[in-house]
Formats: sequence, structure tokens, C-alpha cells
Amino acid sequence: MEFTKELVDSLADKLLIGLTDEENKMVLDEFDVIDKDIDIINTIDGIESVKPMTHALDGVELTSLREDTPKETPDIDDLLSNATNKIGREIQVPKVVG
Repeated sequence: MEFTKELVDSLADKLLIGLTDEENKMVLDEFDVIDKDIDIINTIDGIESVKPMTHALDGVELTSLREDTPKETPDIDDLLSNATNKIGREIQVPKVVG
């Protein structure tokens, strides 16, 4: 797949994150780096015979994982009872960006 300005703009529009021309160029430059890295990986002898992993610990038997059973969630009012700055069911936090 070739990444073009039009493709990046189209994907950005679908994600509702319109990009400036400068941001679009930055994304295209990043994809160029990724493409070069993939080209390097593809030069490894026998790479086509390696099976894809579905988990970082494929082939390792894990016996210590907890059972995934649903539990009742705590009451929201109990959870918020110690919060000092709350608006309805949300906690107001200090602004840290911009």
C-alpha cells in the first residue's frame, strides 16, 4: 500500500482529526520510516517461514492467570464519596495541558 497525502487526509477525516499540511507531511514521513524498517525485516533469511504470534507468550503454559469472571461493580456514589471536586458523576481535575 502506498501512503499518499490524499490517503492520509481521507483516514484523518474518517477519524475526525483533520490534519494540517504540516501534520500530513509528518505522518507521511513516519510511514516512510516504517516502510524502510519493513524492507529491512523482509531481507532476513527465512522470515517468510516464521509463524505470526497471537500472544507475546505463545507456547508458554500459563497456569497462574485468574479466572475471568464478572463481578458486581461498586456503587458510583460510594466511589465518589471521598472526591472533593466533583460535578455530577465526574471528578474535576486540574488542567495539565495547554
